[in-house]
Amino acid sequence: MPRPHRVDVLIALSGLLGGLVLWGIGLGIRTAPVPSLPDAWLLVPLALMSGLELLRRTLPQTALALGTLALVADQFTPGNLVTIILFADLAYAAVLYGSPAAARRLPWATGLATVAATLGFLAWYQQPEAVLLGLMVGLITFTPATTGAIVRNHRDAAEAARLRAQQTALLAEMDRTQAVTAERARMARELHDMVANHLSAIAIHSTAALSLDDPRTTRDALGVIRENSVDGLAEMRRLIGLLRDGSDDHEPAAAPTLDSLAALAEQARTNGLDVTLDDRRTDSARLPAPVELAAYRIVQESLTNALKHAAPGPVHVALSLAERTLAVTVTSPFGDPSGPRAPGSGAGLVGMRERASLLGGEFEAGPRDSAEGEIWYVGAALPAGEATVKAHEGGSA
Repeated sequence: MPRPHRVDVLIALSGLLGGLVLWGIGLGIRTAPVPSLPDAWLLVPLALMSGLELLRRTLPQTALALGTLALVADQFTPGNLVTIILFADLAYAAVLYGSPAAARRLPWATGLATVAATLGFLAWYQQPEAVLLGLMVGLITFTPATTGAIVRNHRDAAEAARLRAQQTALLAEMDRTQAVTAERARMARELHDMVANHLSAIAIHSTAALSLDDPRTTRDALGVIRENSVDGLAEMRRLIGLLRDGSDDHEPAAAPTLDSLAALAEQARTNGLDVTLDDRRTDSARLPAPVELAAYRIVQESLTNALKHAAPGPVHVALSLAERTLAVTVTSPFGDPSGPRAPGSGAGLVGMRERASLLGGEFEAGPRDSAEGEIWYVGAALPAGEATVKAHEGGSA
């Protein structure tokens, strides 16, 4: 059995001492016109009721049942006011700390007991003053039980509010964590796609410049290295400016569109790729910005991978729009490159797959057989949604 709460111990000791003081000064009460035992016998119900106060939290219903017996026994003594007060506290505690079923039933039971006692006293005494005895029964049973029910309801409501606040805070923290994680993933994709192309070109051409003892080759490689360094630095500055400012003013610079694919293909040719851009879209429409950004980044990363890993040969980029779905395909020769190669981490394929998945599209990449031999195929189908009319400048490049 758990140890009594210190407040319960204090109540028990205070009640016992208070009852002893009242008995010591000879202050007793007659609770019923029944034969009374000697005055000292009132100490027995008092001691029992004080001891039951130690169980008011741990065994509240048991304490109330035994307290009722002690109260009945007190009717055969001169009576003690403290004994009655302690019983009222047991009734209060039985509702406050008892089971939910007991908390619901006790106020009703004590109310019915009060009505029954009042009618019984009226039938016995047949005088209006008998109602006062019924009121006394209500004061020591119904009133404490009802008070306990009110306090318990307020306590339960406060606990429910506290739990709701904790759940709300937990959900808010989970949302914040998910938002931070999603933003970090988006930042990682943007940073990788914006810079990897330039760094790959720098790595490949610097390796060529170091391995080939040809002044013309070295000069051309250094030119490509410088161009990619400047472009990469500009991309980094745009990204950093967007992060620091957070306003929409930088959005156009940070979010390229499909109209920029021609410049991207030209840059890839400068880096040494034989790129053909075939834009088969027939209507003049601007696609949603997230779709155009995803398509651009997929093409950009595919060209970066072709620069790092593809064998010598043509690289084909094709775009088509049908039934509100933008299809993007990039093919390149599959095999070991003849020149220097840059190491890869696989993050590019992951990023492309994530971009397609976030838009509800499909993505696939891998080797395939074709009429030109084995190729590396990258394909994405992106839901285009509603498009807005715009003068389209696409075409083959």
